Amino acid sequence: MARIHPEGWRHLPSSGARGRELATLALLAEGLSDDYSVFHGLHWTRAEGQHAVFGEIGFVVLGPDGRILLIEQQSGFLDETEAGLLRPGKRRNREISLDLARTADALRARLRPLLGEHEAVLDTLLYCPDYTVRQPGTAGLDPARIVDASRRAQLVNIVRALCSPETGDPSPAASRRPELHRFFAELLELVPDVQSLAGQAVALTTRLSGGLAEWARRIRLEPHRLRVTATAGSGKTQLALAAYTDAIAAGRRPLYVCYNRPLADHFSRIVPPGGEVATYHQLCDRRLRAADRTPDFAAPDRFRRMETDFAALVASGADDPAWRFDELIVDEGQDFTEAWRDALLALLTPNGRAWWLEDPLQNLYGRAPVALPGWAGLTADTNYRTPADVLELLNARLPLPTPIVAGSPVADSEPEMFIWHDENGLMEATKRAITRAIGLGFRRDMIAIVSYRGREYSRFTSLTHLGPHRLRAFRGRYDLFGEAEYSEGDLLIDSVHRFKGQSAPCVIFTEIDFERLDDQAMRKLFVGATRATMKLIFVASARTAALLTPPSGA
Repeated sequence: MARIHPEGWRHLPSSGARGRELATLALLAEGLSDDYSVFHGLHWTRAEGQHAVFGEIGFVVLGPDGRILLIEQQSGFLDETEAGLLRPGKRRNREISLDLARTADALRARLRPLLGEHEAVLDTLLYCPDYTVRQPGTAGLDPARIVDASRRAQLVNIVRALCSPETGDPSPAASRRPELHRFFAELLELVPDVQSLAGQAVALTTRLSGGLAEWARRIRLEPHRLRVTATAGSGKTQLALAAYTDAIAAGRRPLYVCYNRPLADHFSRIVPPGGEVATYHQLCDRRLRAADRTPDFAAPDRFRRMETDFAALVASGADDPAWRFDELIVDEGQDFTEAWRDALLALLTPNGRAWWLEDPLQNLYGRAPVALPGWAGLTADTNYRTPADVLELLNARLPLPTPIVAGSPVADSEPEMFIWHDENGLMEATKRAITRAIGLGFRRDMIAIVSYRGREYSRFTSLTHLGPHRLRAFRGRYDLFGEAEYSEGDLLIDSVHRFKGQSAPCVIFTEIDFERLDDQAMRKLFVGATRATMKLIFVASARTAALLTPPSGA
């Protein structure tokens, strides 16, 4: 198999013109041997445009002895005129032979300083898999350098022949092949502007993961009771948002309930008015206050008492129309109990619709699965948010019930590991991880430091600074408007429990330490690692790092 640069292309969405080019890349990868290198402009960082390596050139093949072949792929139709073969354009047609000649000349000029006395052996090829050239002799190109629809099956053989002439004489630049490889790799400029790419990654992830919201809402049930069991990054939040918005548009009143306060706060900011958004305990508090039964938050068992009082109020049949809903959306259902289920379903109107969204792998509180007899079920096991190589590591090192399918457009993110041995080492390793993230181009507001330990046990809870970095940490209280209060800082730090349901372009997953990879450790690792959308950095104790690092030679 040929060496493809950059890697990660197999994880790209294959639609439209990009799909045709990906098919060509797969053909070259499988058909050429490993002493060939193929450079392409299809990396995910180029997702918003049809960028190429040189002008209109989509592929550069570097042969075993340093011969270079430029391949331009033109999908769709071409125009054949007296002037030659033309590429249809929005403003004017462009002559393909002239474009190829200019590109080849420009490349030769750039290679002269590198090769010195040696001249680059460079050839060009036009590949038009959808069009048969009727008059190859008048196309303005050597007919042998045109692979059209009639010769599509011969592409690999032709490429091999052009890169390895029959004479067998080595290319004058054969000894400079390593330098040529570095030249083309650097010309791709794959050290991207992280800040602009983060937006592209979010847009691509949103589009790809939108499939769950699309087909789950097409299901017709009577009564509507749908349980969606879906992995992290599969589009559950998009489905919840779509169901909530659909309800309001149809004149129904929705109730969205989750477990985590940060997730509820985020959801409330992105939905239109007209419904209710709350954590389960927020809902208990609001309903009890509306009935003039203010909860006693000073009581040691305040949350259990509030749950009991709320369930009793709902069961009493005290029918207040303000607390009846036409659409119930339960998010983070793996963190709920059956008693909570009963209380929530009692708030539905007779023809109300209900959704239950859950991910058993994100069950951090050891709750038993909630039974939903009579409900229809739907599963989704593709994660569109987390980089593919992060999921590869999790699938390889964690005892997951089933492998998670990678659907993210982000590849080659290379999760990294910083190891610590004691508390001082932990702080230093975390500071080095921050330096590494900033050095990669991530702004501080794109980085989240996520602690494996809960807020009450974390060594970071009392800190306001970590080296030169000011930490933005939850203070454990809310203001008069119900907004969470954070310390003044520009680098977010939170626990894995609170950050569940959120994400960041770069996640520094720190304070990881356990002796045995049991079920609880596996779930916390899975939740923390899948928060990253572009880059994941582990900061783990030496004993834990040994469990997460593949054996030598693996």
